[in-house]
Amino acid sequence: MAIPETMQQIAITQPGPPDVMQISQAPVPQPDADDVLIEVAYAGVNRPDCAQRAGTYPPPPGASPVLGL
Repeated sequence: MAIPETMQQIAITQPGPPDVMQISQAPVPQPDADDVLIEVAYAGVNRPDCAQRAGTYPPPPGASPVLGL
């Protein structure tokens, strides 16, 4: 199966209310040799994602900027 070039993601451009979360297009991550790429049909936003959106829970260094733990 061919890997698509883009995907949809929830992006936040700045800390703030729920309005700062927007659906955006992004390049599909390219897996390393030991990684697995999984196509997700549906996803949700959880409490840590909401805290990250509000600016009260910074992601750890090196973490993906894409919401969803």
